[in-house]
Amino acid sequence: MHNQTKIHEITTRVRYQETDQMGIVYYANFFVYFEMGRTEYLRNIGLPYAALEKEHIYFPVTEAHCRFRSPARYDDVLVIRTWISALKHATVEFHHTIIREGDNVLIAEGISKLACLNASRKPTPMPDKLKRLLE
Repeated sequence: MHNQTKIHEITTRVRYQETDQMGIVYYANFFVYFEMGRTEYLRNIGLPYAALEKEHIYFPVTEAHCRFRSPARYDDVLVIRTWISALKHATVEFHHTIIREGDNVLIAEGISKLACLNASRKPTPMPDKLKRLLE
């Protein structure tokens, strides 16, 4: 774990449209929850995506994994915790956990790895000021 001291936490309520025929959150929505956590983590440290893109710095997801631990259902309140688990020359990896509020059951956990790209959409080292904020 790189820096779990900078854990960012947001909550979201499961909407009906996020559930499947079995009444549980459809698996692909967990990657949306991870994105919500990652986006707000970056915004919280002063790096909103819009500002990065104005500087022609892009962070596409190059890898994502999710391990499902327990089902979440309509109207559950989920706590999404996000932190940086690895920071390298041109990549950053976020770790995510999703807990159900109230009983603190672990619903899912996973990672999303992003690569730093320049204006030509080519891999590039992270700018120093950006790396410092992520450390």
